[in-house]
Amino acid sequence: MSELYAVGKFVSDIFYNIVCALGSHAFWVNSSPRVLNAHRTAMKGAYVLASTHSSPFDVPLLIRHAKRKLDFVSIVEVFAKPLVGWFYGHMNAFPLDRSRNDSKTVRIIRDRLRRGRVIAMFPEGNIRTPDSSVLNGGSLKAGVARLAMMVKVPIIPVVILDSGKYGNWKSWLPLRRTKYSINFGEPIIANDSNDPKEEARNIEIELKAAFLKLYQELIDDKNGLRLNAKEPVP
Repeated sequence: MSELYAVGKFVSDIFYNIVCALGSHAFWVNSSPRVLNAHRTAMKGAYVLASTHSSPFDVPLLIRHAKRKLDFVSIVEVFAKPLVGWFYGHMNAFPLDRSRNDSKTVRIIRDRLRRGRVIAMFPEGNIRTPDSSVLNGGSLKAGVARLAMMVKVPIIPVVILDSGKYGNWKSWLPLRRTKYSINFGEPIIANDSNDPKEEARNIEIELKAAFLKLYQELIDDKNGLRLNAKEPVP
């Protein structure tokens, strides 16, 4: 079984690399992004990449700028569409049924983390408007903290701003004028605790604070206060 898994991941990783090479060039010709602290995603070993979520384009932008291959948790409705489901599956994504306690998906996440892979998740649960975003006091789902505690892996928080600009066709013109921002945070590590529920709440509080801190850093960078933190974009 492990041999079949290894072969499947090898094939998917090749497909992932091909799509990334083509997609990165497509974004390069139309964008001029601010990217802070992407080096933090090069950390060895398994971890959860937890991102804010304001548009569908958050996914390709995370893939573009993260230094590790990402296994995405997506919604089960996406996989109901044969072509889209096939593409997502070959990009190492897998479905989550939000309407019930999806123990199968939890097992998949645990298994991949234990194999040293990186799981990308959106702890807000769905695409948020500015008013409902965690950056404006919105809530988070508890699943990310629980999974990280279960497998004992760190969480790297990410804030993405203005990815929704790609909903306008003009943003795809090869003029390098589309501006978006992304900032990767320091790892959040769960503490051993006799009260898992309390520790999960503590991680949620820490994650919210990290999102706000990363957001403020992006604002400061835009105002010229952290220009030295900006990294070159390939």
